[in-house]
Amino acid sequence: MVDIDIKPAPGQEPHLSDNALTVLQSRYLVKDKKGNCIELPSELLSRAALLASEAELKYGAAQSDLKKWHRRFYDLMASLKFLPNSPTLMNAKRPKGMLSACFVLPIEDSIDAIFETVKQTALIQKAGGGTGFSFDKLRPTGDRVASSGGTTSGPISFWRVFSETTNAIQQGAFRRGANMGMMSVEHPDILKFMYAKQNLKAFTNFNTSVKITDKWMKEVLKGGKALHIVENPRTRERFLIPKGIDVENCTIKDLVKVTEKSEPKAGRAGRFYTVGDIWNIIIKNAHKTGEPGVAFIDRINKDNPTPALGSIEATNPCGEQPLLPYEACTLGSINLVKFIRSATGKTEIDWEQLGKTVELAVRFLDNILDVTEYPVREIIRLTQANRKIGLGIMGFADSLFLLGIPYDSDKGIQLAETIMSFINKQARKASRKLADMRGPFPNWYESKWRKEKNIKIRNASLTCIAPTGTISIIADCSGGIEPIYSLIFTRQILSGEKLIQVNPIFKQIAQSRGFYSKELEAEISKTGGIQKEKKIPPEIRKIFKCAYDIQPEWHIQMQAAFQKHCDAAVSKTINFPEQVPIKTVDKAYKLAYELDCKGVTVYRRGCRESEPMCIC
Repeated sequence: MVDIDIKPAPGQEPHLSDNALTVLQSRYLVKDKKGNCIELPSELLSRAALLASEAELKYGAAQSDLKKWHRRFYDLMASLKFLPNSPTLMNAKRPKGMLSACFVLPIEDSIDAIFETVKQTALIQKAGGGTGFSFDKLRPTGDRVASSGGTTSGPISFWRVFSETTNAIQQGAFRRGANMGMMSVEHPDILKFMYAKQNLKAFTNFNTSVKITDKWMKEVLKGGKALHIVENPRTRERFLIPKGIDVENCTIKDLVKVTEKSEPKAGRAGRFYTVGDIWNIIIKNAHKTGEPGVAFIDRINKDNPTPALGSIEATNPCGEQPLLPYEACTLGSINLVKFIRSATGKTEIDWEQLGKTVELAVRFLDNILDVTEYPVREIIRLTQANRKIGLGIMGFADSLFLLGIPYDSDKGIQLAETIMSFINKQARKASRKLADMRGPFPNWYESKWRKEKNIKIRNASLTCIAPTGTISIIADCSGGIEPIYSLIFTRQILSGEKLIQVNPIFKQIAQSRGFYSKELEAEISKTGGIQKEKKIPPEIRKIFKCAYDIQPEWHIQMQAAFQKHCDAAVSKTINFPEQVPIKTVDKAYKLAYELDCKGVTVYRRGCRESEPMCIC
């Protein structure tokens, strides 16, 4: 049913690929009651631009200025130089009105609080947002419930309620619901948590991460011989976990309490789990199914801009945006490919135009904070008080192709640092300019920005790297900072439709060099890559590497390079070939910590029955 007044766009139609049009028609464009699209892509971008421009009125702009801002924001998106997160495109000027993608909700230890959060989750998911949770505060399985005299069923049972809520909501939503579930490695139910997703049919709408402190990780790096101690969040009592315990059915009563008189000694390692044992389970399970990831929670909170408001407990579903409970963030990504210029035989980045785009994108995202309709009152208050935005990039791998730089090279890592440093500096410059005009974010006075840096700024945090799954299809570029999955692959979208994608840069270069053919295309479609195609020049094979052609340490180094200049975090998957040994996963997780990443996620090819992307 039509729920908006569709108006003409202020500029020309964007140049979109066939796959982009398919995605837009499937999920974004307004439809009539028969399911027919009645909106053009330009009209979709126009309504998002118009809504963002209306925020200017709040800060003194005249009504006559709206036309100028509408056109500027429209051109920003129609050029495909920048796109905001999907909820902004889907919901702008529509009844739901919720424009943010990323949320973190608290889960407190009471039935009333838990099911209040379930309701809030449903409202957010219905509007197209993703949610992150920490299960740390829930008392462990078998712990006492004073009000009833009974015992609790534990965090995993309540986690299942959140998962089923998402399953129910996604049937009528614009896109599939996504969540992040996190738990401290020191929670008594940590074994249950780590094994829960080894059943590939369970919690399919959740990513999971184990939260690890610096102290615990240092024990791992020292050999992991220290006994692993867990703590009941309700009583603060400490326990050891006996080896041989029935993970699925155990309760807090099966653990062994640690008292001052019975401090644990290394000699008891044969009877109880050590830090190394727990670490090995994380690694083994990640190798088997890609779950769980790890989040280095102390590293995350080191960059918490508002520690006076509390610690960060969780992230959004893909891990790039750590948030306080009841905080939301609107994301947007710059398509780096649009700033690669070739002149006088030299290909390089147009830094001047990139800087101007960053400034306008920051203003767009800051405006979105004032015009979005959040479904939960507490989220409105905190989000507008901190005004976090998440500006990142997409098209990085394609840009390396155009520049002739291998992803797995020192030059590639150095370019990543240079690009992200530039974007972060330009974003902060733009945010400071907005602060001069509009004032700093309301919680600035108690933030690190004032107390430690003495910088007046509009947004508590500005930059992160999102995976850009769908908006990168619309922009017709590679996703986020990932290497391309393969040069030719099939992507399955929410509607079930399969999209065949051929990397256009490779095809163009192959045709210009005279080695492209339908036969070659057929060969590549079998494996996705070209590393064994001897007919292709070596210098081309060196540049056009795919995710599984790149050694894990280069994946980690690339993530770390971008993290150095990111306010929030980086969404990055470390891809492994099917036959990779477990020790390689162990090495990757440790390297991520040593290089100061905020978390790490791995994926071994073939470890899931179905994958959103696959070789043709």
